[in-house]
Amino acid sequence: MNTLRLFPQELRRLLQSRLTGLTVLLTVLSPLVGLVLYRPADADTMLSVYLANPALAGGAAGGILFGLLAVYEWDRAARCRADRLTDAAVSPLILSLARLFALLTAALLAACLTAAVWFPVSRVLIGSVFDGTDYILAYLLFMGFALPLSILAASAFYQFTRRADLSAVLFAAFAGLSLTVWAENWQLCWLNPSVWALSDDFSNNRIFRSAAYMRLTWLAALAGVWALSYLCIRQHGKGFFGSLCRSVRRAYRPLIAVLLLTCAGFAYAAQPFVDQSNPDQTVMTFYEIPYAEGVTCSGRSAEVYPDTAAGTLRGRAAFAFQNTSGRAQTVSFGVTPGYTVTNVRANGADVPFSLGDYQEFNEALLEVTIPAEAQVELTMEYGGFPKEDRSLSSMQGGREISDTYICLENAALSPRLLNVLPAGETYPVEIEITLPDHMTVLPFGASEAERVAEHENGTATWRYADTGTGGILYAGDYIREDIQAGGITVEFYYGRKHQAVMEAAGAAEAVEAVVNYCTAHYGALSFGGDSLKLIQSRVAGGGYASDGASLLDEADFAALNLKNSDKGAAAGEVMIHELVHQWWGLGNMFDPAGDDAWSAEGLTVYTTYRIAKALYGEEYARENYVEHWQQAVEEYSQNFYVRNPDFLEALPEDKQLEISNSLSYVRQYSEMPLKILKAEALVGGEAAMDQILNGLFNRELDPAYPYLTYQAFLDACGLTEEDVTLD
Repeated sequence: MNTLRLFPQELRRLLQSRLTGLTVLLTVLSPLVGLVLYRPADADTMLSVYLANPALAGGAAGGILFGLLAVYEWDRAARCRADRLTDAAVSPLILSLARLFALLTAALLAACLTAAVWFPVSRVLIGSVFDGTDYILAYLLFMGFALPLSILAASAFYQFTRRADLSAVLFAAFAGLSLTVWAENWQLCWLNPSVWALSDDFSNNRIFRSAAYMRLTWLAALAGVWALSYLCIRQHGKGFFGSLCRSVRRAYRPLIAVLLLTCAGFAYAAQPFVDQSNPDQTVMTFYEIPYAEGVTCSGRSAEVYPDTAAGTLRGRAAFAFQNTSGRAQTVSFGVTPGYTVTNVRANGADVPFSLGDYQEFNEALLEVTIPAEAQVELTMEYGGFPKEDRSLSSMQGGREISDTYICLENAALSPRLLNVLPAGETYPVEIEITLPDHMTVLPFGASEAERVAEHENGTATWRYADTGTGGILYAGDYIREDIQAGGITVEFYYGRKHQAVMEAAGAAEAVEAVVNYCTAHYGALSFGGDSLKLIQSRVAGGGYASDGASLLDEADFAALNLKNSDKGAAAGEVMIHELVHQWWGLGNMFDPAGDDAWSAEGLTVYTTYRIAKALYGEEYARENYVEHWQQAVEEYSQNFYVRNPDFLEALPEDKQLEISNSLSYVRQYSEMPLKILKAEALVGGEAAMDQILNGLFNRELDPAYPYLTYQAFLDACGLTEEDVTLD
């Protein structure tokens, strides 16, 4: 009760302080740093650039500011040499609680004020894909929690040391660890959550849940540390140990600290988001499991029920086996970590099974013993919260299960068969999935899903047939456009929230132009057929392709990316650029070694120029592409570090990398297309270059080294590096 009576006085005094006012003002302004300097979220989605980065910057800067304010406030009485007077009037323990609550209240007010000030700014900057829920969660989890965590840490350091200078140094070091050494560890970066991207078009539930879990873990940990430091508050003229011995007499005090720290430790160890896969990705033991003798699989099926509110999944899988060995056999499956397996039965009877702790490539090993019977129907139930691969822990979000987006890959869809051969040429499979009725199901591949039932609870069931031991399924609130181009039907799927951006950029026209042009000049896509699905995925850091389908990263079609003049002169031409990657990037993988200017980007920019030239004329293409490249290369040649590489080597490693990446970007997007253009003139013009590129695109690949190298390009042209050197 004494604390409650003292708290209003302490809060009023704190809010009347000019230093507090300055701290709040700088905190409110701190998101601006995320727009111009501090950009940990490196995707080009609108929410990454205009929401995640400002909120993260606000959390980092605001947290540091309030941490230093806490040290200042705790040292105020000692600095004025009034601590003995205050200790005589008020218990230091009561004063400590009142001061902590006052600081936390001030931090809450600062966080709310920051969110309110930046709300209209963010809404304007983000535009049509702005979402109020995403905004609130970002400022709550990315920024809001950083302030009280900093206050708890700084206050604890002071209560342990009783020195402002040492406390400030310890707090600065603790914050520095989060921003540097721990930045890539999503559980340890307490000040700056690991957020590499936010989606514009689909859900960000998983990222927000991960950030919330990390924040609450650290809240328990730092509250526990503060509770320990509370025991060390000097009182009755006693020192550190004397005060500690007196405080622990009331057993609930150390008990609270121990309980909080135990909860934090348990939460850290039991986190449900990231698996424990072997970090050595050269180890592939699951692929070395011997095939079960005399066992074949003639078909499998799965009934899948995602819980879009909880982000979990439950399912039932069935496998038809033929066992000609005459004895029991062990059948192995890959199961996504985070899933449990129950009710494993063969021909209706329970059979032994084990789900091991060892994990690799985001799978755990399930081993099931099937009986010696000739025909075996194996059924099992599975489900849980799918974990993501630890190697991608700083890029979480791929295992999204929400009411706007679902991605289920291989073992996340159903247990993946590892050591049984097919009875025929393939593994026939039938998948049924039930989800909210506004979502469209997209099997990744040539298969087409059919809506077979609608339910009174607002869900619908989809069914499709496929082949293989795994499979990939996407689902979301998609818009479909059917485009006739290149002699095939292109089914173009993109998120409904992105409709305005896609229509403004002329997405359908870009698809038609690219497919027609590239098919005519370089040949049809090897993974296409009579039809091709182009599926826009949640921001994932890239795309991939297989027979009948190709995945397009949403970041490639973000409004900011569509304004990138290095990729195209207008939004529609940037759209063309990203689609050309189906030929240069997916259709061909480029050698990662050698000349750093040689990449899919250079050939893609050149091809975009050629398509723009065909669509809009030679003069337009020259002014908006060739001259743009020439200007960039000229500026590159005048760069101080290009002319003086010794100075670059003298810089810190991180600065070297930043400058090198910037210079490499110019070489890929401007220098290389100019070299290809020069090669075009030397080989006899556009038709000759098209013939050369057609040959490279359709060449027989070496499985051991399938990359398209710069030297292979030069050899096909009959040129040397010196021949294409720019003047």
